[in-house]
Amino acid sequence: MTVRYIRVNPQVNLSAPAVRAFGNIAVAGKLSPPATPPSDLLQVNTPVDFTDPAEARRRAPGDLGEAIALALGQSPGPSLVTGVRVNETTPDFKAALDVIAGLDAQIVLLANVPATAANIAVGNPSATPPTPDGALVALAKHVVSVSETGGDGRQRIGVAMLPKDSADPTPVAGLLATDRMVYIAHRSTQDAAAAVAGTIAGYEPQVSLLLKQVNITSAAFTQAQIEALNGSENNDSGPAAKNGVNWLTSPALIPGGAIYMGEGYTGNPGGIPYIDARRFVDSLSFQLNAQLIKSIGNVRISRTGLRSVVAQIEAILTPQVQADVLTDFDVSVPLLALLDKDPATLTAAEAQRLHNAETQRLVQVQIAVHYAGAVHRITANLKIS
Repeated sequence: MTVRYIRVNPQVNLSAPAVRAFGNIAVAGKLSPPATPPSDLLQVNTPVDFTDPAEARRRAPGDLGEAIALALGQSPGPSLVTGVRVNETTPDFKAALDVIAGLDAQIVLLANVPATAANIAVGNPSATPPTPDGALVALAKHVVSVSETGGDGRQRIGVAMLPKDSADPTPVAGLLATDRMVYIAHRSTQDAAAAVAGTIAGYEPQVSLLLKQVNITSAAFTQAQIEALNGSENNDSGPAAKNGVNWLTSPALIPGGAIYMGEGYTGNPGGIPYIDARRFVDSLSFQLNAQLIKSIGNVRISRTGLRSVVAQIEAILTPQVQADVLTDFDVSVPLLALLDKDPATLTAAEAQRLHNAETQRLVQVQIAVHYAGAVHRITANLKIS
């Protein structure tokens, strides 16, 4: 028998890191069941996943099925759309949104629900009898609430549309003016919100939605209408981006006459103004959480331990710099600076900070990233002599 002083018995048990989807859509809407409905017709407030437009139209005929089919018909588009039926007699979109709150969805919309006065009305629970929120107010509250207080990876945006032919951005105000909502102006007989949601879902979070093709039929807005939607622009200082409403357009400079996104605004240009920035922040937050969860309960509050935390953060951010999504980043751990000092030179306050961190087992990490936004405007000064 061979004498072996060290025996290594390798066991391979590889695991993949947690991955967050970026283009799953959830749609709530009404059905128009035929006289002889299919046996597997969607039931109220019961989520069903769809990957086939024809199957969506068969099992969810009406507004819901058409919205799902239109979202799936984008190129690129979503790989998964979940439909939730609401009661047609007394539609309760909030109940459907409560079901959607537990789904792995990043984009939420209501089928064929434009921003009419009824749909953007704010309810009054103190009235007699109490009045509920309009459908789109419920949607805006849903995406904000679930994103801020829901489970890990539940961050999401909502997509809604103005009434057909409307170039009036004033409905986007109050609770509706949030950077977790996307609004689209259109001149289409189809569900523009569903089409735009499908378009958004087809692109990675960091991709700007400006001039991305939308598979829909829509007449063109006039220049005056676009200026009303967008706000005035100064070519030297850039777009005003003050109204938070996008529009569908067909630029003459792009051959083919297809329909494109006229901008990529969120509903709150004063917050995070662009859709890609909002989605990238959500995606990056999840990646950092998924990476750092391995440190919880394992890493010691020491120089070695905290440097390993920094290395884990850099492992997420460095590829983003290499891919030109970020231009730069900075990771700072204030406690690490104290651990690097000679213990004999620490002031009483610094020693107390170390003691508090060790007893409370809490470490603060500061991360600053510089997001490389896409070009949305170019000003070219042409001089001819």
